[in-house]
Amino acid sequence: MISVLILTKNEEQDIAGCLSSVSWCDDVHVLDSFSSDDTVDIARAAGARVSQRAFDGYASQRNAGLALPFKHEWVFILDADERAPQCLFPILREAVLAADDRIAGFRLRRRDFYNRRWLKHAQITPYYIRLVRKDKAHYYREVNEVLQIAGEVGELPAYFNHYPFSKGMRHWLKKHNRYSTMEAMRWIEEHDGNIKFSIKKALFSKDFSEKRYHQKGLFYKLPARPLIKWLYIVFFRLAILDGRAGLTYATLQAIYEYFIRLKTKELLRADKRLNGSLWAAQEMEDRRSVPNTLLMERI
Repeated sequence: MISVLILTKNEEQDIAGCLSSVSWCDDVHVLDSFSSDDTVDIARAAGARVSQRAFDGYASQRNAGLALPFKHEWVFILDADERAPQCLFPILREAVLAADDRIAGFRLRRRDFYNRRWLKHAQITPYYIRLVRKDKAHYYREVNEVLQIAGEVGELPAYFNHYPFSKGMRHWLKKHNRYSTMEAMRWIEEHDGNIKFSIKKALFSKDFSEKRYHQKGLFYKLPARPLIKWLYIVFFRLAILDGRAGLTYATLQAIYEYFIRLKTKELLRADKRLNGSLWAAQEMEDRRSVPNTLLMERI
């Protein structure tokens, strides 16, 4: 009735728990990016069908996963550090049985945890499309990739759990250091491409992914983004009610935003230096191509 897709790369710590949480499924697929640890052996021992593909980008890897030979029309997507609670499967089953042809995906709540504390208020984006018709979904955008659905998207009164700090703070910081570089590069590309972001779409778009895309694009134009983000999470979203875990998470998100800002400035400076060097090289080439008599006349 429902297949499961899990993408992995060196997930020996988390994969067993993830697979155990979807033991109700008779068609679990793991797409592995050639892990160097025991991820593949653990997944196979748990009964999952394992495929391997060299990683060439977040969106392209997820799209390759959606192209696997699933047994069922509907696919539930999980990451290795996520868990499906026991109460979830009956809700998913009822949803796909009742879905008409217009429905191509379902959005449900993801609950992020810091250690054992649910970040009920601090979490910025709590809703994600994770249940899709396998031929109606496509990912784009290489960092914090967006899932585009060819059809209507329903919402389910259900949740799954996410443990982003399961491998420790060092792993979280390393991953977000990489993400911040990609976000900075994406900002440069959008800036150079003169992409226009809409306040109307950021506030009122019915498409959740489109709404978030324009919100993020407009947010990146604001000064003092790290401070704004910290204040927004702590006082507007009331992360302070999540206690020390909420304040820690808000601070980490502000640091992540600061990384993006620093790297964006660094890339812009490098781009200016490159353009300056290219201009100087072109000027020298022009001078070489002009006869000496003309250069004397210019002088």
